[in-house]
Amino acid sequence: MISTGEKLNLLRKRIEGKKVKIMIMGLGSVGCYLLDYLLSCGDEHMEITVVGRNESKMLSDVNIVKVAGLIRGQNKTEVKIVPDVDFNDIAGLEKCIEDNQPDIIVNSSRAYSGLKYGSISWNNIRAYGIWTPLSIKYIKNIMQAYENVQSNAIVINTSYSDAVIPWLKSAGKAYPDFGSGNLNHLIPRIKLAVAKQQNISDYWNIDVTYATAHFHDVVISKEGQTEGVEQLICIEYNGKEIKADLDKIFAECKIAMPVDAKRNMMNASSNFDIIKGILQAVREHKKVKLHCPGVFGEIGGYPVVIDGTGNVIETYIDESKFSLNDMRRKNRQSIFLDGIEKVENGTLTYTDELLEKVNKAFGAKLVKNVPFDEISQTADFIIREIIEKYKER
Repeated sequence: MISTGEKLNLLRKRIEGKKVKIMIMGLGSVGCYLLDYLLSCGDEHMEITVVGRNESKMLSDVNIVKVAGLIRGQNKTEVKIVPDVDFNDIAGLEKCIEDNQPDIIVNSSRAYSGLKYGSISWNNIRAYGIWTPLSIKYIKNIMQAYENVQSNAIVINTSYSDAVIPWLKSAGKAYPDFGSGNLNHLIPRIKLAVAKQQNISDYWNIDVTYATAHFHDVVISKEGQTEGVEQLICIEYNGKEIKADLDKIFAECKIAMPVDAKRNMMNASSNFDIIKGILQAVREHKKVKLHCPGVFGEIGGYPVVIDGTGNVIETYIDESKFSLNDMRRKNRQSIFLDGIEKVENGTLTYTDELLEKVNKAFGAKLVKNVPFDEISQTADFIIREIIEKYKER
């Protein structure tokens, strides 16, 4: 597998004077919102392929997004539908990728649809890492198919990339280039809170550099506190660092949010932000900074730069504010609180604390170590012994 930087440089050459081809795998609420946002760009030099299982549902969903876009005068993008794709079928995924030759692939598929996993885990065990085998179940198949057909598309993963992408990398498998969501959701909350505290009207010009994992996205967003863990964050405005009261900032990050599918507007926006950043660097020769979980196979979330200003595009974790070792340490500290002790040599290891909580809350004895070749069995166990039994209560 070639590096993300090499893929970006190939992408620049490949789409010069041509349409960029974006593939959305999974057309649930995240996929639908993302399709809507992409069509709203009014980009004639973009082609979107949506991939899923249910053709009639996909056709209906695509039609309403296309017509709504035309009403707004924004829809100038061709949309193709590839139905009847089983995300468990690697051969079918190979054919899908090979036939359509995407430049960018976004995985928004879910192994158990129609449920926000956090609606079960947060109130009961205050940790999200339990769901990692479900989050990786489909993307591992997609990446296997991707590798088999020797695709060089940029891949963006949507579900729990803090641990999913490192798990793939540690197993020696092809892995996504970027993760969306999680940390990315917290940055705008912080900007709004700082603007309120500092009386800044153009809050979009506040710059945040932050490294932390999924647990702190959730605990700060839901509760406005950090569980007593000092955060690795730098906040600037007009090039000058703001010495803000971080406890008050994080308290202000607790803002009312829906708990249904509307919440996925944020995850779709995270995907959109990454795609926009890629295209700005590739097409417009700009330098952009993103915040992504799992980037380059690192555990947790990091600030990452895509620098397209030169003849050769470069991409790297931003160490201008913090060292990589400090960011890694903070991310491992955060993800431990999410129930993940380590991800090494293709094996995910849960914390003892998580195992105790799961047994107490759900009466289920989760294995401590999940080797890569036991992902499907563990995911099935979680669905059968935790999700389904919880729904029956």
